[in-house]
Amino acid sequence: MPKPAITNPDFFGFSDLLSESERNELVEIREYLEREVKPLANRAWDTAEFPFEVVEKFAKLRLAGYQFGEYGDGAQRSPLFTGFLSLELNRIDPSLAVFSGVHTGLAMGSIYHGGDQQQRDRWIPDMVEMNQIGAFALTEPEGGSDVAGGMRTTARKEGDEWVLNGAKRWIGNGTFADLIVVWARDEADGNVKGFVVEKGAPGFTATKIEGKIALRTVQNADITLTDVRVPEANRLQQVNSFRDTAKVLAMTRGGVAWQALGVAVRAYELAREYAVNRVQFGKPIGGFQMIQDLLVKMLGNITAMFGIVVRLNELVAQGSGSAEQAALAKAFTTTKMREVVSWARELFGGNGIVLDYEVAKFFADAEAVYSFEGSREMNTLIVGKSITGLSAFA
Repeated sequence: MPKPAITNPDFFGFSDLLSESERNELVEIREYLEREVKPLANRAWDTAEFPFEVVEKFAKLRLAGYQFGEYGDGAQRSPLFTGFLSLELNRIDPSLAVFSGVHTGLAMGSIYHGGDQQQRDRWIPDMVEMNQIGAFALTEPEGGSDVAGGMRTTARKEGDEWVLNGAKRWIGNGTFADLIVVWARDEADGNVKGFVVEKGAPGFTATKIEGKIALRTVQNADITLTDVRVPEANRLQQVNSFRDTAKVLAMTRGGVAWQALGVAVRAYELAREYAVNRVQFGKPIGGFQMIQDLLVKMLGNITAMFGIVVRLNELVAQGSGSAEQAALAKAFTTTKMREVVSWARELFGGNGIVLDYEVAKFFADAEAVYSFEGSREMNTLIVGKSITGLSAFA
């Protein structure tokens, strides 16, 4: 009697490294996301509008509290759990996962690691409850990969206030966020500092970026700051240079590696299901050798991706994970993800370009995941410098 088909893309059982309670919690989260969030996802992507009802749904899951134990539910979870949580969010919808990641990882992470205790207590509880939504404003119109050395947004101290001037681009959640972490260069000492700009601040404007082909639900914004006044109490007290900013980016870069895995996993799941149900020439196309070859190549990539992100989170748990390891994980997984979604779309043939079959969304979204949080080339140079001792940055 033939063995039943193996439908789990976690072919080597990496999830077995989680505790039983963590596995059970992830099952509950997946079921909730499938039931409450997934029905909103495709229409939101198609219209490029954000479904604000999802905020309350994410708040019920307390998704923003998992990484900040004292402000969350108090339960102890492993760094590996956080990675698998990202996988689950991204296999439902990468755009909504980015909304959550910008709020939780970039904005809250900046405040948690860059602020003092008073600032953490002031903002993070409301952010955990999603009563206030965060954004992270680093990239500039003229500065993406070189924003560290070429940041043009400035901050000038005047008494107990700072005056911010400049522009930011590609700011996720930027059109509706309540708290925007803005990075600016101090005119006095030349160092990059972080500031929390609150919604409605005079001189702050955010304009939605239209016409995107990827992560269409994410409300990316062009932001301008014209003599925006920020009190000293809103300057992140533990941020003294771009190195402090880079620490936040190193943590979230590992998260993007998990995001790439989630995108690849869903593309594979869709392709495998289609292959066993789509009938051509009198039998399911999954029974043809070339289709099986595509599926096995996808699964091989996914298995390798699992290995690198799981090990990275283990190193983080031990306190030994490095920025260079996170950079390699991001560069490798996003490259392999791009191959997986391409093969998945190919397997669908003409149906692969129609949103009804869902794979088209993941195929398109992969392009954004491949590019943000440091391009493959920039992450390659970070790793290259660490293994040769020689800098190849221009």
